[in-house]
Amino acid sequence: MKKYQAVGIGNAVVDVICRSDDAFLKRMGIEKGVMQLTDEARGAALYDAMENRVQMAGGSVANTIAGLGALGLTTGFVGRVRDDVLGRAYAGDMTHVGTDFVNAPVAGQGTPTSRCMIFVSPDGERSMNTYLGISTDLGPEDIPESAVVGTDLLLLEGYLFDKPQGKFAFGTAAEACRTAGGMAGISLSDPFCVDRHRADFLGLIGGLDYVIGNEHEWTSLYETEDLDAVLDRAAQDTGLVVCTRSGAGVIIRRGNERVDVPVTRIAPVDTTGAGDQFAAGFLYGLANGAQLDVAGRMGCIAAAEVISHYGARPETDVKALFAAEGLI
Repeated sequence: MKKYQAVGIGNAVVDVICRSDDAFLKRMGIEKGVMQLTDEARGAALYDAMENRVQMAGGSVANTIAGLGALGLTTGFVGRVRDDVLGRAYAGDMTHVGTDFVNAPVAGQGTPTSRCMIFVSPDGERSMNTYLGISTDLGPEDIPESAVVGTDLLLLEGYLFDKPQGKFAFGTAAEACRTAGGMAGISLSDPFCVDRHRADFLGLIGGLDYVIGNEHEWTSLYETEDLDAVLDRAAQDTGLVVCTRSGAGVIIRRGNERVDVPVTRIAPVDTTGAGDQFAAGFLYGLANGAQLDVAGRMGCIAAAEVISHYGARPETDVKALFAAEGLI
């Protein structure tokens, strides 16, 4: 059985990125700055309309796991793709960046591989249109037991909460990981996702070691805009609470302990993947026994790197950036 330092379970989505202006967004009926779900036909039409597109294996947790792999951790990713052109490309791309694609593409005809069309505006804002495809059908049968009981760190993706089999898969995977001595946690993913599944999220996080979300996701989860009160409650419900706030400081709570991590503001080129790479930097610190303030700073450095260029994956040696800041 292979031993992983980090394993992620999430939507296996091919990211397709292109530059666009506001006139294009209006002409195509794309709402700027938000994530919209599309059906298969709409997804195909948007894909065909993209000029100079670049595509790569994506998905929120997949990006985080790839970031952890780039930092030198031994990583695996569990996601569901069809055995089609995009699905095979997805599995190959993850392998190419040093992360095991743990479960094989699904053979036969059926729902195609998922894809997310990302339109990046001149101001760096991203407008995402996602066709979920086969990825949301992930269930317990897609998750090899050896992957979750053989990892030090398990990260779950909140987007997969949309179907009952995903919820069940998360619960069993987290329990198996923790029973074997690993740490299991979740990325809340999106406030609309939290709204749809609030009770289930609240039930799940009580059995997790850490939860990562932004301020909008946390306030949505507890249905109040009082962030301090929200994080007080969250710190009672789960082991480790991480709250990002865009250009503002990061708040980390563990029991009665509070750590505030300052953020250096930079003008973004593309905000795609900022939260994903924050999670990668933070979890790298956690996996290596760093103090919470250091782990938080690592997350901020990783996020700053990814918003300085197009795409959701780091392009420079983030570990070298940690060293330059004296963090390792």
